[in-house]
Amino acid sequence: MSNIPSFGIGTFRLTGQTAIDSVRNALDVGYRAVDTAQIYGNEAEVGQAIAESGVAREALFVTTKIWTDNYARTKLVPSLRDSLKKLRTDYVDLTLIHWPAPGNGVELSEYMEALAEAKAQGLTRQMGISNFNIELTRQAIAAVGQGEIATNQIELSPYLQNRRLAAFLKEQGIQVTSYMTLAYGKVLKDPVLARIAAKHNATVVQVALAWALQLGYAVIPSSTKRENLASNLLARDLKLDAEDMALIAALERNGREVSPEGLAPVWD
Repeated sequence: MSNIPSFGIGTFRLTGQTAIDSVRNALDVGYRAVDTAQIYGNEAEVGQAIAESGVAREALFVTTKIWTDNYARTKLVPSLRDSLKKLRTDYVDLTLIHWPAPGNGVELSEYMEALAEAKAQGLTRQMGISNFNIELTRQAIAAVGQGEIATNQIELSPYLQNRRLAAFLKEQGIQVTSYMTLAYGKVLKDPVLARIAAKHNATVVQVALAWALQLGYAVIPSSTKRENLASNLLARDLKLDAEDMALIAALERNGREVSPEGLAPVWD
């Protein structure tokens, strides 16, 4: 089974000083996992925040994702070396293929083998995938071997529960990492989640994150506000009961927020 922290800070859509401040504040209030990506354009800012945080590198878990332009065998490793320079580190803990990008002109087996090569060279400790459906996950496993894929980072929220894919990943020993757990903030207005939050004297965000954690998923919420970063972390201590979990299970509506043409697979 992969060894991935259950709680991290996401940096999607954060750039410049905002990204630096968010990561620095997150590390300051107790986060130890940071998730970035080549396409976010903020790896250098993340690297700066880490360097200035005073937290030892070995205490951190840093994830980045390879962008589709860098999937070719000749490009993947050099692009990751470039990411490492920006992040000011000799290795990342986890590198993901960001999207399967079926129409990209690079075969899945080629980019998965190139990612395995990056791992063999010590540039990344673990490797994984993001936004892969069941069939493509099977192909990825076939390309690099059983037990080699640490996680599949997927959009997953109370409105998009992805149960078939999550069950398949569990069966394969692949950690589910949930991104967009708050469905772009849409769940914040949910009356069911609001009632559960009131019952536990918690926030709706804490309830949504606790739900994902209780199902065994890793979460990477982002925030630019220090108090929200600290508040989100408290989701780890919130225990939802069976009734709460059943109420949230009933919120499923296949509410997918992200499915870029040419990058996304055919969803399960």
